[in-house]
Amino acid sequence: MTPLQTGLFSHQGYLQLQGFHPKGRLAPVRQQLLHELKRISGNTRSWGTLRTLPVFQQIAKLSASANVSGLHETLMSAELVDLVGRLAGHAPLTVQPTRLLLSPPQQGAWSLQGLNWHVDVRAGAADPIPGIQAFFLLDDVAPRGGATLALAGSHRLGTDGMPSPAALRGVLGHSQNLAQDLQREGIPLVEMSGRAGDVFLMDMRVLHTPSINSTRHPRMMATCRCLIG
Repeated sequence: MTPLQTGLFSHQGYLQLQGFHPKGRLAPVRQQLLHELKRISGNTRSWGTLRTLPVFQQIAKLSASANVSGLHETLMSAELVDLVGRLAGHAPLTVQPTRLLLSPPQQGAWSLQGLNWHVDVRAGAADPIPGIQAFFLLDDVAPRGGATLALAGSHRLGTDGMPSPAALRGVLGHSQNLAQDLQREGIPLVEMSGRAGDVFLMDMRVLHTPSINSTRHPRMMATCRCLIG
């Protein structure tokens, strides 16, 4: 971990580690996952029911339906846990089980409207980092391919010239051109797309949301929460 990476994480609230996991390490997990997706999609009744659900319920249902052995052990390596500890200032107190984040293909037109922006831990900008969440790309994830979205720097709202939480809620709730309005507020929109093996680490105070997979390929990701204090 370099001082530059640490500084970027502190400022942006996230860090992308390109190619952190070699594809060979991910191969057994990916093969299991492809088998599970084939099994699930082959059940016509279950797959048909899944596709009638609201978009983000599809993600929860599909993710819970797949079972991949060795997921946590493969992804949350000792090296990554150590890196999380260095970013946070001390080792995590709890590393939760790793869970899948799966989206079926062609969920509809990609849009920034009606998204579920949220944080998983309530803490202020002046508080110590409460937790760091890892997002793993188990396969290539194209732009607009269902990757998690995050608002860089939103853990610092109300400080350093950032808009207040209330002002940002107004933008998220009423904007007709969200990407443009976020840019005007100085908040980059981060799409966690990339190549298989990439890992994103995110301060759990950062606002984030699922997104719509508009591509012809399933979105295959996983996530793990490391609680710091």
